[in-house]
Amino acid sequence: MGKPSLYTRYGMKREDLKRDWRLYRINRQIANNARPKPDNPTVGFFIASARLSGISLNAAYAYLTACGLQVAGIPVAYFACNAGMSRCVLGTSWQDPSQLPPCAACVSRSRRLYAHAPTVDFSYDEDRLLRELIGKLNVQELSGFTHPSIEKMGDVGDLPLGEIVLPSLRWATRQHTLEDDEQTRFLFREFILSAWQVAVEFSNFLEQVDPRTMVVFNGVLFPEAIVRWLAQKRGLRVVTHEVGFKPFSAFFTDQHATSYPVNIPEDFQLASEQNEALDDYLGQRFQGKFTMAGIKFWPEMRQMDDELIEKVEGFKQIVPVFTNVIFDTSQIHSNTVFTTMFSWLDLVKELIKSHPETLFVIRAHPDEMRSGKQSRESVPDWVARNEVDRIPNVVFINPREYLSSYELIQRSKFVMVYNSSIGLEAVLMGKAVLCGGRARYTQYDIVYFPETPKDYRRQAERFLSAKGSLEIPEVKLRNARKFMYFQQFKASIPFNDFLEDHTQPGYVRLKPFSWRQLKAENSPTMQVLIDGIIHEKPFLLSESNSNG
Repeated sequence: MGKPSLYTRYGMKREDLKRDWRLYRINRQIANNARPKPDNPTVGFFIASARLSGISLNAAYAYLTACGLQVAGIPVAYFACNAGMSRCVLGTSWQDPSQLPPCAACVSRSRRLYAHAPTVDFSYDEDRLLRELIGKLNVQELSGFTHPSIEKMGDVGDLPLGEIVLPSLRWATRQHTLEDDEQTRFLFREFILSAWQVAVEFSNFLEQVDPRTMVVFNGVLFPEAIVRWLAQKRGLRVVTHEVGFKPFSAFFTDQHATSYPVNIPEDFQLASEQNEALDDYLGQRFQGKFTMAGIKFWPEMRQMDDELIEKVEGFKQIVPVFTNVIFDTSQIHSNTVFTTMFSWLDLVKELIKSHPETLFVIRAHPDEMRSGKQSRESVPDWVARNEVDRIPNVVFINPREYLSSYELIQRSKFVMVYNSSIGLEAVLMGKAVLCGGRARYTQYDIVYFPETPKDYRRQAERFLSAKGSLEIPEVKLRNARKFMYFQQFKASIPFNDFLEDHTQPGYVRLKPFSWRQLKAENSPTMQVLIDGIIHEKPFLLSESNSNG
């Protein structure tokens, strides 16, 4: 006999059928064993921007969290998109904005995934008056567009639809600086119309379900941002989540998850076993052995070649410059000192020209050229446009060159970053870091973060002109270690008991598990989530579970 077919007689992959049966089985278990307690208020989950046809990390986190709450006797209700937007963020093609999103596959996946709890669907019903109102506005006018709320939304005031939609438009078009062309205006209008539809339908959901808390993905992309804005205006608590910094982990907060606010007790000190766990993690990280959101940024990590070493040795000192992805959702929190990352780079260029004795190595973020997510406003474009790579004291490392950032840091006098994670790691390597954008770690005394561009230039000049090496205060290194430990071992809530890798990066599969594994007494993860969502405790693992 030959090998058994990978497909069933109906053309479906046997492995897909097996996974769908696994999902059906666990949903049946949860529905049969959940016993909502009448005194427990309902928790609402919004299902829109975290997946398309597969199960993404954030879709899995929302699903498993809702399952855990139900098992604990807490009523759960979903507010779910059923082709409810003319254009959505993940389903948009910036090459062809007229292309419709893949609603059929997305809705089909949602219905299988969320079959264990009550769901209120919403579909798209265009507001023709709104389309007329915004039909002739340019990009700048659309950016500042506000729309009066309707009576059933409550007394929430005018909705700043343009402001709410703007980060999503930048993400979808893979750029920060928007062109005022018909393609951009078309997509802007469709996003505003869709955001308004979400607002109208969410108001209906609130009237029907009356949740006390809403759980949403990151709160920045426009469907979730409009839900968060409306819920908070009506006095509801909103919990947002994003991928954590360890594989199969999530970060939960009642603030913006994309800023990753980490609250460390003032009296917290690392014990010897905690220092050991952190050192083990950093040892792997410094070799490039890590993933983020299921993506491995470093397929390899190359050391400096002889040519680059020879060039470095021809200068008095070396300063690495680490950039970010301009359209990333973290950037809405970062642009507090400079208007954009490129404004910061323009100042860096001036410093480069005034310090020919220093070699500046500009390192573009590897995510700029990720397949399917290539930036249309990139650091390589900025370098080429400004002819920065022709300046004698500059080496430019493009996103697809896997040169070790850590070797550059080891050889550096100090490090310049915008808001990259590498800034925190550089401090842990004993280097002074000058930060241009607000980062999740700038809330603590870890890096040098001047308040104005003028102050930034002044601090950079002091570092560049200082004789010998720069010693960083011990308090910065101590704070950096505490922050990294909290970020990795306390605030990264693990879901690895329930999830496994998918062949497609960014997607996951459910492991076989019983509904009993979701009970708080059997899962530290579910205990943290229940305590955080229901009892408003910090979303942090206890010490006994933080090193797992």
